[in-house]
Order: sequence, then structure tokens, then C-alpha cells
Amino acid sequence: EKGTDMWKKWKQLTTNQERLHDSDAVLIALVGKYTYLQDSYASVVKALEHATLALHKKLVIKWIEASDLEPDSRVSNPIKYHNAWQDLCSAQGILVTGGFGVRGTEGKVAAAKWAREHKVPYLGICLGLQIAVIEFARNVCGMEGANSVELDENTTTPVVVYMPEISKTHLGGTLRVGMKATLFQDGTEDSTIRKLYGGGSEVLERHRHRYEVNPELIHKFETKGLKFVGKDETGQRMEIIEMADHPYFVGVQYHPELLTRPLKPSPPFTGLILAATDSLQQHLATL
Repeated sequence: EKGTDMWKKWKQLTTNQERLHDSDAVLIALVGKYTYLQDSYASVVKALEHATLALHKKLVIKWIEASDLEPDSRVSNPIKYHNAWQDLCSAQGILVTGGFGVRGTEGKVAAAKWAREHKVPYLGICLGLQIAVIEFARNVCGMEGANSVELDENTTTPVVVYMPEISKTHLGGTLRVGMKATLFQDGTEDSTIRKLYGGGSEVLERHRHRYEVNPELIHKFETKGLKFVGKDETGQRMEIIEMADHPYFVGVQYHPELLTRPLKPSPPFTGLILAATDSLQQHLATL
């Protein structure tokens, strides 16, 4: 009986996919550092595919090399610059991926700013969360020069810092990795991302990072509207951000794409697709 039920679910999923039309398309801008090698984001693409299939939508990805969004690109390669911005501005949702290193980060900041200011659904993963915090610090909190110590080790306004237990000199084998719990904070019962996860008190997701949001600045960010709805067991490490007065602006420090399944899509990705298709509130009302 269990096998029969599973077969029905798979058959329904594939049947729905075959019936999709161009009118069912949802356009997502994937902003990354390695978009010239799209296999770099295989898990992210699968997570988007699983979410769109579950919602009977047809995924269309606009691949945007983050550095093409930066002002320098306007001079060095104006065609790439204008094409990148055209793709970003036409997207129904924006996804800023994880990654390491300086190249392209200001382009990611520009993408996060566009999403925030123009109410475009946004999902930031790992570095994508940190990018959103950097942008918010600079342009909402007025923290000039705000940055991550990874991107500018001499920044006078470090909003993203090394985790205390992580070596600053040895990069190999020093990441915070593996399945870890994220606890939803008191008063977050109405949180969109919490509802998408089923309304429970915690979630388990896989991690891979070396840096974290500076815990000393959390109160300042929250008073301006950036809510840290999920934290680790200590309450000191920020895991999930959500922006007030925005259709869907979510950042997660972990990598939800690693646990997605065709019949059980990742909630943060599901939320992005729902918001991008103006279906989020209707969906939440059914939960």
C-alpha cells in the first residue's frame, strides 16, 4: 500500500510537469560567482525545480554573474552590465547563493538592495544572508563602510565576523559543518518562514560556513526591521533573517538545498516561488 501511494505521487508529479505551459513560468534570477559553470549550483537548481514542480510552475532561471552588476562592469563591459541588470529587473524572484571570496560580492549587494527596495522576493543562502545584512547595514542603518571581515579585513564596521571557534589562519578543515538545529525565537509565531517549515520550534539543516553576523549588532538591525527569527542553541549565532514589510525577504545561514527532495521541497525555496507568483499569502492561509 505504501509503495502504491508513492507511485501515485510520482505519477502525479510527472503528469503535472508534462502539462505545464509557458503561462505557468516563473522567472528567478540566480546571482552567483560561478554562473559560467552552472553545475556549481546543481543542488540549488534542484531545490528550485522541486519547489516549482510541487507548485505546478515552470522554472525559468536567469543566470547572472554577480560581478556584471557592479559599477566597474558598466565601464569594462557595458553590454554585460546592461544585460545583467535587465535580467535582474525582470525577475519575479531573486536568489543570492553561497560562496567565498571578494569577487562579485558588491554585485550581490546591489541585487539584495534591488530586492529590498522594489519588494522583489529574495532568498539569500549562506553568504547570501550575510550579503543582505551588509546591504541593510549600509543603506538602512546608515553604517557607512559596513562589510564582512572576509571581504575587507580592515573594515571599521564589521557586520559579519569570524566565529570565535574558527581559526583565522588555517582555512582547511576549519568550517562549521554538518546538520545543526536552528531554534525559532519567542514571538515568531507569525513568521512566514516558520510557518513554511510547519510552525515547529526548530529545524535541522546542514551548514558549511566560517563567518557569522556580528551578534553585537543584532538589536540595532532588529529595531530597523530586519528580524533574526532563527538562532542556534546558544542564541548567539544568527541562522535565519526575515524582513518586516516585505512580500518575502529571507536569508538562511545554512544550505537548505542539500535536503530538498522531489516530493518534499525545501521550505525556503517553496516560499520564494510562492512569493514570486503572488501565491504566498493564499498558501499560508491553508496552513
